[in-house]
Amino acid sequence: MIASEQPPAWVVHIVDDDPAVCSSLKFAFEIDGFSVRTYSRSEEVLAADFSRGGCMIVDYNLPGLNGLELLSELNERDVHLPAFLITSNPALHVRRRASAQGVAIIEKPLLGNQLSEAVRESFARSRLC
Repeated sequence: MIASEQPPAWVVHIVDDDPAVCSSLKFAFEIDGFSVRTYSRSEEVLAADFSRGGCMIVDYNLPGLNGLELLSELNERDVHLPAFLITSNPALHVRRRASAQGVAIIEKPLLGNQLSEAVRESFARSRLC
């Protein structure tokens, strides 16, 4: 499927308090044909509408709730989207908790196509393509 032919349900939700990271990821995913929503704070995410589905890319180091706590809170609110945790050098306890929550970790720096391939695979598994 060509990027411009992707269905409108392909929404990538990016959560990172670094505006440069949000901007660069937003640009990259929009070039690939995805609809993108960005959030800089956990409170914005918890107030968001996820009725269009999609997947989440969440930084671990956020002010307030960390990325895994945020995803846990979303789960408690019945928001169940494929999620990817982005972080640098995750500690063993972070890896274990992410694994227990079914969240894949993609380490920063984000090199190559690892993140975009993971997002595409998550949509394919969700039968959106």
